[in-house]
Amino acid sequence: MPETTTSQSGPDASGDLPLTQRMPVLFVGHGSPMNAIEDNRWHQSWQTLGRELLERAQPPRLILCISAHWLTPGWQLTAMSQPRTIHDFGGFPQELFDQQYPAPGWPAAARLISQSVAQPDSSHPLGLDEISWGLDHGAWSVLKPMFPQANIPVIQLSMDYSRPAAEHFAIGRQLSQLRERGVLIVGSGNTVHNLRTMRRDAADNQAYDWAIEFDRVTADHIVQRRLSALCDFQQLGAVAQMAHPSWEHYLPLLYAAGAVHEDDEPRFFNEGFQGASIAMRSVLWD
Repeated sequence: MPETTTSQSGPDASGDLPLTQRMPVLFVGHGSPMNAIEDNRWHQSWQTLGRELLERAQPPRLILCISAHWLTPGWQLTAMSQPRTIHDFGGFPQELFDQQYPAPGWPAAARLISQSVAQPDSSHPLGLDEISWGLDHGAWSVLKPMFPQANIPVIQLSMDYSRPAAEHFAIGRQLSQLRERGVLIVGSGNTVHNLRTMRRDAADNQAYDWAIEFDRVTADHIVQRRLSALCDFQQLGAVAQMAHPSWEHYLPLLYAAGAVHEDDEPRFFNEGFQGASIAMRSVLWD
């Protein structure tokens, strides 16, 4: 990407992302899709954070979101001008299915980003998806409360679930350069996610011992700046297996952690649990 300090105000045909003040990086525990429309403490926290980000001297010019809900062979970026709102869930009220998040895409920027990030262990750039995906609920359910005007372009990055954790972290390392160009990187998943063991009668401060333990270890790595150690989560054995029967909700954390700079300070928000087995821990590095 060209080294320039010229300012721009939105998507354009060139896709150029000039140098600007470094953006923070986020990992958001998104939990139930209902958090998108319920006036609960998770939703309210997202609203507060969005206002904070928009009030910065230089708000985000582009959002790059890595959601737990888009898995592909290799890695792909959405590259359509108007990504559709995907309702990738079932059994919820019609109000949730009626939700739309008409944020624009930015195909030209997606093409430039794809050329600047190599797929691990190869020289191939990130792939481009111009028709099939859009914004799934891991993206829009948190972005809509944060940025309700839907006027910031959004690009999603898929994940290759078959690849080792270190490769997801390595992609995050490459993405870190985008923070200097007005790109807000948002990983959306959960530090603990086990739907099979959910207890809908549990309070926000109640959780299984294994859920508390896995979330605590994850938080300790973040506080102690042992971010590469997050890739070793499976070493926790049975605790990790209970916390993540499958680990697609954990992987977005690795992208966000990979994009962190040495001088970034972590700040937790939305600590707690949903249904005793979904950790809502979220972190902003700035």
